[in-house]
Amino acid sequence: MRRILVGLPAAALLLTAVSAAPALADPPAPPSAATARTELAALTVATPHSMNGYARDKFDIWASQPDGCTTRQDVLARDGKNVEDKPDSCQPASGSWYSVYDDTTVTDVAKATIDHMVPLAEAWRSGADTWTADQRKAFGNDLKDPQLLIASESSNSSKSDSGPADWKPTNHAFWCTYAEDYTHIKSIFKLTTTDKEKSALSSMLDVCPN
Repeated sequence: MRRILVGLPAAALLLTAVSAAPALADPPAPPSAATARTELAALTVATPHSMNGYARDKFDIWASQPDGCTTRQDVLARDGKNVEDKPDSCQPASGSWYSVYDDTTVTDVAKATIDHMVPLAEAWRSGADTWTADQRKAFGNDLKDPQLLIASESSNSSKSDSGPADWKPTNHAFWCTYAEDYTHIKSIFKLTTTDKEKSALSSMLDVCPN
């Protein structure tokens, strides 16, 4: 298995450029439900910003990582099972990838899409429009925090740029982790929320085990 190098924690990346650090062997774990509730309570409720000037390219996805592979290739390697790369390449040739949004397994690498837990457009309208290019790059390529995950094409398309106020995973068993991860990303990147989104996140956290 090739070694994946990731950058500094996201909070630090808001102020600095990406730098190398040891990889996590598994996807980043979510915070506890209690931590997520504390983070959710601290989020600033604000009117969404204008989408003027928004473009996915402004988040520089999928950038090269210190290991010489792209962020997408590193997520595929990190989160897949029995992943085999093409010869002398970072690009997976085979493997299987679990899409937790809809409880399905993808075996065609071309159909294993990478989703941003907090969509780029949602980040833009909740504060990323004021970030520097380096800050947006850090957000769009964050391997340290639970921001990037495998999604089937259908679930990724269904979610699109929506947050939990307008979209929830069809796999109800993931609702707790989804709310924990989503809240955590908004918290560490100091993004704002809305009353509707906050209510949706709180309801999903209610399904977490005590």
